[in-house]
Amino acid sequence: MKKLLLIGIVLTALLGFFLWKMLGTDEVLIPKPKGYFRIDLPPSAYRNFEASCPFTIPVSEFATIELFDNEMKGDSCRFNIFYPKLNARIHCTFLPIDGNINDLVGDAYGFAAKHEMKASAIERIWIESPERDVFGIQYNIEGGAASPVQFFLTDSTQHFFRGALYFDFAPNPDSLAPVLKFIRNDIQKITDEIAWR
Repeated sequence: MKKLLLIGIVLTALLGFFLWKMLGTDEVLIPKPKGYFRIDLPPSAYRNFEASCPFTIPVSEFATIELFDNEMKGDSCRFNIFYPKLNARIHCTFLPIDGNINDLVGDAYGFAAKHEMKASAIERIWIESPERDVFGIQYNIEGGAASPVQFFLTDSTQHFFRGALYFDFAPNPDSLAPVLKFIRNDIQKITDEIAWR
C-alpha cells in the first residue's frame, strides 16, 4: 500500500512539474508561417534562336529549345522554350498567314479565354511596333490558371507566332511570383526583338 502511495505521489509531482513548466512560462508560442523555398535565378543573358523557322527570337541562356521534328511541317514550326530548373515551358507555334488572320487571332484569344474559369483577372497588353512589323497581344492571367502568360505576334500579312507559358506542376501564384517575373521578362524580350525573315 505504501508502495502505491509513493508511486501516486511521484506521478502527481511529475504531472505538476510538467504543467508548471508548460503553463508557468511567460514565452508566447506562435506557429511559424508557411514558407517557400528560395529560388536563385541567374542574371539575364540571351542567344538568338533561328532554326528553320522564318523568324529570329532571343532565348534565355538559362533555357533549352525542344524542337518538334526539327523541321517545319506544312509551313508551321513548333518548339518549346524549356526552363529545366524551373520546370516551365513556353509552348511556341509559328503559322503562316494565308488569308486566315482572323481565325488565327480568334484561336489565340480562345486559348487565353479558356483560363477564365480559374483566373482572377486577365490583363491584355497590346504590342505594336510598326517599324519592325510586329503587332500582337500579351495575356497576363492572374490566379490559379494553368497558363499564366499567353501571347501572339504577327505582321498581319505573312507571319503568326503564338506562345503560352506552362509549368510542369500545379500553379501556386504566391510561390511562383519570382519565377513568373523572370519568365515574363524573357517573353518581353521576345516581343521586343522578334525579327521576321
